[in-house]
Amino acid sequence: MKARRYAILAAVAVALLLLAWLLWPARWKSNSAATNSGQSGHVPTAQDADAAANAETTTVYAHNLELRKGPDFRIYVRWLRGEMVPTVKGKVPSLDDDRSFIFHVDRGLVLANLGDIDTYLNAKLAPQSPLKSMKVRGEGDKVKLSGVLHKMLVPLPVEVEGTLSPATNERIHFAITKINVLKMPVKGLLGGFKVDATDIMGKTPMDGVEMNGNDIYFDTTKLLPPPHVRGQISRIELHLPDIVVTYGSTTPEDEAELARWHNFLRMRGGTVSFGKMVMSKADITLIDVSDDAWFDLDLANYRKQMVKGYSHTTPEDGIEMYMPDVDKGMPAGSLSIDTLRDRNKPLPDPTPKK
Repeated sequence: MKARRYAILAAVAVALLLLAWLLWPARWKSNSAATNSGQSGHVPTAQDADAAANAETTTVYAHNLELRKGPDFRIYVRWLRGEMVPTVKGKVPSLDDDRSFIFHVDRGLVLANLGDIDTYLNAKLAPQSPLKSMKVRGEGDKVKLSGVLHKMLVPLPVEVEGTLSPATNERIHFAITKINVLKMPVKGLLGGFKVDATDIMGKTPMDGVEMNGNDIYFDTTKLLPPPHVRGQISRIELHLPDIVVTYGSTTPEDEAELARWHNFLRMRGGTVSFGKMVMSKADITLIDVSDDAWFDLDLANYRKQMVKGYSHTTPEDGIEMYMPDVDKGMPAGSLSIDTLRDRNKPLPDPTPKK
């Protein structure tokens, strides 16, 4: 009898141990989920997913990129290495919203053409400034800004001369060394016309312009339209007809070697949104198929260029978009359902027309 009782007790003990073993993982998972969410019953939201996606950085590489910044300005990226940083913490940067990210440069070389600066100043700055009909030119290491000053009853031709240099907080410093009115030198408030930097820029400069006496500081993120390119500037030089901005440490060997690369913009890592897709562990490359020195890219309207080209999926699940320059190529058209149901109809040619 005792042996039978012990056998029953042993069987019950084994059953209880087995039941505990089966139930324990479910309990552990429930407790773990509650701990990770911060409270029991918390359901992950889209914002949580965005924050998790941005835990990894998106690295940016670019070569020979003519990057349009709105209709009135462009910069020429000879090359850069940096990161695609979201402007709103926890939100995925999107190629369809050029205000959703900043290209933060670690190392690179960016050019701004003096003629493009003329166009931008007259389109954006002149309406808010007493100085009209602006013209920018370079001479040696000096930058000269000329125009017509509407300060008195009689418009006065004015020329401002100064030097450019890097400033703190990733800004550009323009130090005014001379102001000429009617070709007569005027320093500060001296002279009959009493012209100083405030008269040139206006008492309330536009956003992105800070004045301190004859020192003017430009914040390009506020002054210029997106997509924004920022970083700690190490050197600013005049190589006419361009202003050359160097980020980080570079050497002449870098320029000679990297100038031979193809024209492209590449984004790798992190999460990037474009069109109807969101790519985690992003691997996106926009490649120029036009046979010229620069990849003319209007990133705010990249889809108009993309539909003129074609895309390719890599073995690593990356996407390569082969695109013509702005205003080049012809749209291939979309693939209709009528074409899909009739194999005798030719498929559209995906190759962009030059």
